[in-house]
Amino acid sequence: MAIWLVVYVEPRSYNSSCGQLECGGHHLGCPSHHEEPVNYQDMVLWILLPISLGLVSLIGTWVTYGLAYSNDHVCSLIDWSPRNPCGNNTSVCCEVPTISSSGASSPESSLFTGTINAGSFLFLVFCIFHHAHILNRNSVHSMLSRISLVFGGVAAVGAFVAGNCNPVSLTMGHYLGAAVSFMCICFYTLLLTVLTGKCVLTRLEWLLYPARIVSTGIQIVATICYTILFVQEEYVYQHSAAVFEWILSVNLELFELSFAVEFYFFSSSMLSMLLRRQEEEKPILLS
Repeated sequence: MAIWLVVYVEPRSYNSSCGQLECGGHHLGCPSHHEEPVNYQDMVLWILLPISLGLVSLIGTWVTYGLAYSNDHVCSLIDWSPRNPCGNNTSVCCEVPTISSSGASSPESSLFTGTINAGSFLFLVFCIFHHAHILNRNSVHSMLSRISLVFGGVAAVGAFVAGNCNPVSLTMGHYLGAAVSFMCICFYTLLLTVLTGKCVLTRLEWLLYPARIVSTGIQIVATICYTILFVQEEYVYQHSAAVFEWILSVNLELFELSFAVEFYFFSSSMLSMLLRRQEEEKPILLS
């Protein structure tokens, strides 16, 4: 007796879009709808954001100081006992070499304002993109990332106000913006360091996390020392405050440059996820 075995062979078609067979509506070998092809060129280009942010601030502030010092508008940063500091009733004097006083007079004031404006904008973009990265890779920490985004945004606005308010003519606005920016930067660096310890974005957190702990500690201590010494009247204390201000500035720029590692793994698709997440939250907020 012959037994007939009937085998149903599902029809297959060739999908030219990915060069693989298509079987029963499923692509064999093609990426799924939830997996997007990796564009390594796009990922590498994103590291230019933290690098540009750090270098613009670093180069711009130090060139501003160099111009101010060459024009005798500020004292030397390494000279703790200048011959003609302002406050000694002399007609020609030099100011304490803080970042603000370096950009108070013309012509360096224009460079100072441009540097702060560019740095504030890049810093705000940096905060938004880092938040998008966290949402894409570690959405469980989205609330902590959102809080850090708020502190980063306020810090950028404070720096923008300080940069556009001349410390001589608009003293109150300048120092209020600077104070808000310095305070929020401390919280922002602290929260980003905590996120570095909680989120796996690069698999290099074993190196980045302790380095950022040290950097955050320096930022907080330098900010406290700067605040205490800045309000003193003696020149030596004010000069010490200026040194601490430059330390916290350079430390922040190095902190920002370290995020070139994370942004190597960033892609444009993460921004679309951030926008999609906001669209999903709108009905919840309106209900």
